[in-house]
Amino acid sequence: MTSRRTSALVAAALVAVGALAGCTSAGGGGTAAGADTGELKAGVFLDVTSWDPASADIGFDGPYLSAVYDPLVALDKDGKPVPALATKWEWSADRLTLTADLRQGVTFEDGQKFDAAAAVANIQHLKAGVRSGQAYLNVASASAKDEDTVEIKLSKRDDALLYQMGLGRSWMASPAAIQSGALANGPVGSGPYTYDKAGSTPQSQYVFTKKQNHWDTATYPFPTVRLFPITDQTASFNAMLSGQLNVQFANAANLPKAKENGWNIASRAASWVGVQYADRTGAQVKALGDKRVRQAISHAFDAAGILNAVGNGSGTVTNQVFSVDGQVYDKSMNDKYKTDMAKAKALLKEAGYPDGFSVKMPMSPIFAAWQPAANQTFGELGIKVEWQDMAMPDYQKNAPTYPMFLAVIALAGNDMATLTDQVTTAQWYNPTPSVDAYPEVKALVEQVEKAEPGPAQTELLKKLNAELVDEAWWSVWYQADNTYFSVKGITVTPVTGMMFPTLRFIQRG
Repeated sequence: MTSRRTSALVAAALVAVGALAGCTSAGGGGTAAGADTGELKAGVFLDVTSWDPASADIGFDGPYLSAVYDPLVALDKDGKPVPALATKWEWSADRLTLTADLRQGVTFEDGQKFDAAAAVANIQHLKAGVRSGQAYLNVASASAKDEDTVEIKLSKRDDALLYQMGLGRSWMASPAAIQSGALANGPVGSGPYTYDKAGSTPQSQYVFTKKQNHWDTATYPFPTVRLFPITDQTASFNAMLSGQLNVQFANAANLPKAKENGWNIASRAASWVGVQYADRTGAQVKALGDKRVRQAISHAFDAAGILNAVGNGSGTVTNQVFSVDGQVYDKSMNDKYKTDMAKAKALLKEAGYPDGFSVKMPMSPIFAAWQPAANQTFGELGIKVEWQDMAMPDYQKNAPTYPMFLAVIALAGNDMATLTDQVTTAQWYNPTPSVDAYPEVKALVEQVEKAEPGPAQTELLKKLNAELVDEAWWSVWYQADNTYFSVKGITVTPVTGMMFPTLRFIQRG
């Protein structure tokens, strides 16, 4: 299970629900314009999941963990892997062996030395992790070639490995702390900040003090960082207004107020919203195994209307899961399922379901904002939905056992990672990848996985994307943006794949 998806689902859904509930009422009062930017005070939305990188979430744990840990590999703003504790790397000709040179002179807070043995201990720990292990599925072994060289061998080529490591799956912790289990009680890393445990209040405020001799000190301009997990969007916005925060995970409904206050506004595609099919072969509901039925559902929904009504217009109407900022995304395909109820009904009739069919679907309060549109659309198609209510924790656990369900799922900032995350690898939201049941999809997947990384692979991915859209692999309504407000003097660079950017993407300016 990639818990990163959990965060996407929770965050986007709550923001949308909050918008309908009238979160825009927060306003007036003070302004943070000209606020003190001597320290970073960020409202993160969710609390840190774990200080153990093997158990941590990617979604909203990034700012917390990036304060206290260094990664083996980092990402730039476009999702390209860049050096960190690994200063350079090289693939073997068959791309089954990755050899990396490591930074020297780095020490963990408990005095342990970072070297190849430490990197190997961390990779083994991360591979065994319930949450982090998904990134290392194809890693067969890791070994120290010498004191500052590590070699990673793969059982299967994995062109998304370095991206997944940079996304938040290569934080390096003290080997002694890993072995003793001490990470459950607090971080033991080599990162740019020291965790001020005495000055922090878990679930309320986390304080970090900058180290003066960190190897990458120039990347981290703030002498003090305070991170506040605030799930209530109104409370978070009011904290920005009062100056208690100078960076916020924002609700797009508050954009007019943000502009009035002269704040910096940054947005980028973060998740896709629509209907996810757990049954594309008709094993549970025969109709869903017919692509004409799935195409009918795609034609039926008024995606633009839903984006405006529920998503505050913050996103892009599309039928694709490859990020709108990536190379594979093809804008010209977005009209393929233009809203057309007559055509949708004709497709259902052609498939042998002129009167629709019956299906059970899960429902949770956080999806209530989308339920009216789903009810109306399915109803017009004649698809009789029996909603089964459940709490959010149960939704993630049980939704994939239903043939289809409403979904908000995180996007990847790397097109090969999109292929593995959304299509070929079993995830909590995609428990039974059905690639083998679709020969044309399977053939293209195999070609992509064998292609030389670069233009040739991208062209094949575009063909695969077109095939998946034609198959109506998902009923994607739109790609939703994540939005961040910051006061003048602080800039946030959103990164697709990170629900909240790590600290290297929060700068003065």
